[in-house]
Amino acid sequence: MPQKIAILDTGYESYEYEKRILEEAGYELHIFSGERNDRQGKLTLAKDAVGLMIRWTNIDEEFLQAAQQLKAIVRYGVGYDNVDLEAATHHDVKVANVQGYANHSVSDHALAMIFACARALPRGEQLVKTHFAKPPVKQVLELHDKTLGIIGLGRIGGTLCKKAQSLFKRILATDPYISQERFNELGASQTSLDDLIGQSDVISIHCNLTRETEGLIDNNKLQLMGDKTILINTARGSVVNEKDLLAALQSGKLHSVGLDVYADEPPSIRQDDLIDHPRVIGTGHYAWYSTKSINELQKRATDNLLSLLQGGIPDDCLNS
Repeated sequence: MPQKIAILDTGYESYEYEKRILEEAGYELHIFSGERNDRQGKLTLAKDAVGLMIRWTNIDEEFLQAAQQLKAIVRYGVGYDNVDLEAATHHDVKVANVQGYANHSVSDHALAMIFACARALPRGEQLVKTHFAKPPVKQVLELHDKTLGIIGLGRIGGTLCKKAQSLFKRILATDPYISQERFNELGASQTSLDDLIGQSDVISIHCNLTRETEGLIDNNKLQLMGDKTILINTARGSVVNEKDLLAALQSGKLHSVGLDVYADEPPSIRQDDLIDHPRVIGTGHYAWYSTKSINELQKRATDNLLSLLQGGIPDDCLNS
């Protein structure tokens, strides 16, 4: 009888690649058809699976205890904050993500948000008939004499840095896990988080969500920013304290904010005031998406899972 692999979180247009590759390797693929938050239904499907493919499902000690046959988990995407790596390692379950697949799509999205904020494009569209030939806000910014600050100079942050070299006067970056050589290679000046926040006109967040980065941008950090600062977050919603961010916007602090990620996803009613704020441009966590990146994501996630199940250690393995 073929061993079972389960996809717990759906939403992609097709799973033909996963089905073909895994069944050719002798596995049986099951795709969860229940509600997004039906944890019990997912536990039931996963209890005799040897491999899982997930997006947002929380894989913790309880889940791992229920899935006694489990050998490998792959998350579609870069972030893996919904997987307890320590618990998975304890249960001898290998975990991988998919790194680097969306470097261009996310950095493009961040750049688009920077331009949209600086030029007040959504507001301009709303006022095209009633305020023709007039700027939609007083502070429409040019970037050529501005400083860009990048929080997290990994694959995506580094790609943004390369693209932004000709757009900004100066680029600052902070990342304790990146070498000085890499900073030099990318043309970014290494600095502390506080100095970056205080000196940057535009700040783009590209760090992972970890214990040390959760709530990283809070009231104290927001108060270090200038009144014309643009803040962009395409990383993880919980890196920013949304309550403090809303208070800063309501007090007149910040030029504008671009958000593709949120503490609650999909956003809940408690986030309406933030998302509906006139100086916030919000998109629905699709910065990762492009017609090219989605194909690479699904292919590499499948290949990573198959490699783990066959005893390999792919480059994206998180607990080798």
